[in-house]
Amino acid sequence: MSGISGHWAFAFGVLGNIVSFIVFLSPLPTFYKIYKKKSTDGYQSIPYVVALFSSMLWIYYALLKTNTTLLITINSFGVFIETIYVAFYLFYAPKKSRVQTIKMILLFVVCGFGAIILVTEFLFKGAVRGQVVGWICLIFSLCVFVAPLGIVRQVIKTKSVEYMPLLLSIFLTLSAVVWFFYGLLLKDINIAIPNVLGFILGILQMVLYVIYNKKEKAILKEQKLPEKLQNHMVISIDEKNKNFPELTEEQIIDIVKLGSLISSGKIHIASCLHDAACASAKIENTPNNLQTVEAKN
Repeated sequence: MSGISGHWAFAFGVLGNIVSFIVFLSPLPTFYKIYKKKSTDGYQSIPYVVALFSSMLWIYYALLKTNTTLLITINSFGVFIETIYVAFYLFYAPKKSRVQTIKMILLFVVCGFGAIILVTEFLFKGAVRGQVVGWICLIFSLCVFVAPLGIVRQVIKTKSVEYMPLLLSIFLTLSAVVWFFYGLLLKDINIAIPNVLGFILGILQMVLYVIYNKKEKAILKEQKLPEKLQNHMVISIDEKNKNFPELTEEQIIDIVKLGSLISSGKIHIASCLHDAACASAKIENTPNNLQTVEAKN
């Protein structure tokens, strides 16, 4: 790196390390939920397995290029933290999810990464090897951004954002912007191109979160409305006999008094309890004198 573009590339690289560091830590709330539930039900492991594989590829690519120290630093941390995430997921996952995750690890991390190293080391030499590995990194970086689309489909299907990691979507979008400019200034299309798609998909996820989060709040508000009716007076009738419960003469007199006061607008009922003929009221007889009439059980 030389000149002004070199300094700007370094600045974006440092900023990219900071943002990507936050991106790698952003799933922590998700794994805290898994820890509290003691289950991974509703969560998928593929974003973390693919991110682990992608970080390993970028380290390999950076080792074949020059002036890519900033790629090595952040992706080394990525390998470390994604390994922890995958191990944590395996610990709490049910048997079926655990088996699927292990299959993905074998496919991507063991077989896939091993095959890439063997093929590129034996079939390609010098700068060509770096170009081939760069294109492979480009493809799997796109996979990192595409991986959360499974969660997007679940959000649309369930109309719930419970399993959408909003924090991750926000920082992935920021990371895509920063690394795009880093790759552009270095004139490395393998770094710049995948981050264009990353930005678009990140915006899509945030838009969906806003839409379905509002709908979810509206549904919850409607579900809470019946609870407000619990403090209203309820008169229960014996459906079998179609008769009111038997009342004493004194209770009937009190009810008649209450009825006349309510109809005349001189009483304010404060509260009534379920299955009881009770009421608390304030009766305004004179401007300076207040009386309370209570219905007796």
